[in-house]
Amino acid sequence: MYECGTRVWKSKGEAKEEAKKEFIDNMKLLEATLGDKPFFGGDVFGYMDISLIPFACWFYSYETEGSFSIEEACPKILEWVKRCKERESVSKFLPDPHKVHEFVLFLKKRFGIE
Repeated sequence: MYECGTRVWKSKGEAKEEAKKEFIDNMKLLEATLGDKPFFGGDVFGYMDISLIPFACWFYSYETEGSFSIEEACPKILEWVKRCKERESVSKFLPDPHKVHEFVLFLKKRFGIE
């Protein structure tokens, strides 16, 4: 997911469109795996949730730089993010998505990515 998301904000033109499609396809696969369960492990917050929730703080950057909406494409994933953020162990440690985006903008400027 990280590599694909990185291509969303690093790429241009057709490569960006391909990265967006791949990212959304991956998110839809995760959404299908989640199904109607509150967490990937069912009713219990588990390893899969712990592994994936750090990517949520990058969603704003992916959406902003890629001009798409994760909520439109995969609403259950964002519902899952909200449930995860209700846990202090998650909300206390996830970086602010806007700070992550500032970092992305810094990287783009530093490496001449426009």
